[in-house]
This record gives sequence, structure tokens and C-alpha cells, in this order.
Amino acid sequence: MRGRLDREYFEGLYAASTDPWNFETSEYEREKYRRTLGALGGRRFGRALEAGASIGVFTEMLAGRCDELLAVDVSERAVAVARERLQGRDHVRVERRTLPEEMPEGPFDLIVASEVLYYFTREEMLAMLDGFEKILAPGGILLAVHWRRETRTYPLQGDEVHELLAAHTGLALTETVAEPDYRLDLFEDRG
Repeated sequence: MRGRLDREYFEGLYAASTDPWNFETSEYEREKYRRTLGALGGRRFGRALEAGASIGVFTEMLAGRCDELLAVDVSERAVAVARERLQGRDHVRVERRTLPEEMPEGPFDLIVASEVLYYFTREEMLAMLDGFEKILAPGGILLAVHWRRETRTYPLQGDEVHELLAAHTGLALTETVAEPDYRLDLFEDRG
């Protein structure tokens, strides 16, 4: 297994391109964003966290459904682009944080982890899950979405992340969307 992809790895990607995954132009991303928002239904969230927000393309879409949104990313370069994109939205904060070590204080009604958890080793990913569960508000939602195609670059594969989430959480898995390219799982706190 590969080790965790660290901050320097991502800073290098964003130094080469402000949009290394083509979030702004990719049809795959547009479809995934549409399905991700669709999984949330018409719900509105008081306080939300987006882990691995990158340059804020999805953050901008999610912002309209939240009273308060905290978007975090490990890359200072990505955070700078996201802050510019979200300028003028006073209810949105974008911060550079290294998770799970710098987990923000909850509670959050919604936590979105999209295309981020496979950058961690199994142990670190489970630490992320534990951290998310601790800051999730009663009745809150954890929404995870990950690429399913195999990649040798990341420590974990997308399906592996979702299998680990399902096996190690106390949250109820209430919706799964399994497309050839991505998997989406919605977990709810029903405690």
C-alpha cells in the first residue's frame, strides 16, 4: 500500500494547474455534482463541512443549501482559488487544514467527503471517519463520493473507501448510487 498523499503532493499539482482535475469543465464532474446535490434532496443545512474542497467548484453549488459552510483543503494554492471564487458569500469560510489532525469543531449537520478519502492510508481514513462522527450533529448526514476506477497513485481505491465506511461506522447507510465511474453513499445519524 502507498503512503498518504501529503500537502506537498497537492501543492505541486496546483502549481502546475489551478484546476488539475478539470472541475470547472469536466462532464464527469458536472454529472457527479448533480447526483451529489440530488442525494441531499431539498434539504437545507444549518452548518456544513466540505472536506477536500479543492478550488471550490462544488462548494459554490453547495453554498446555496447551507446557512453556514466551512470548506477545507490541504493546499494553500487551492484554498486561495476557492476563496476568490466564493468572495462575497459571507456564510462560507474556506480554510487550509490538514485532516484528520486539524479537524474543525462541530457540530455539523452535513459533512461532504467527495474524492478525498482515498488519499489516506486505511488507518488515517478510519481516523477521518472517527473525527467526522464526533463532529456530526445529531440527525446529521455524512455524504461520501469517490471515483471507482482503479488508480495506482492513491493509497486506497474508491470502492475500498466505501466498504471501510460501511463496515466501521455507526451511522445508517440510507442511500447508495453506484455508477461505473463513481460511488455515492449517504449515511445518516439516527441515534
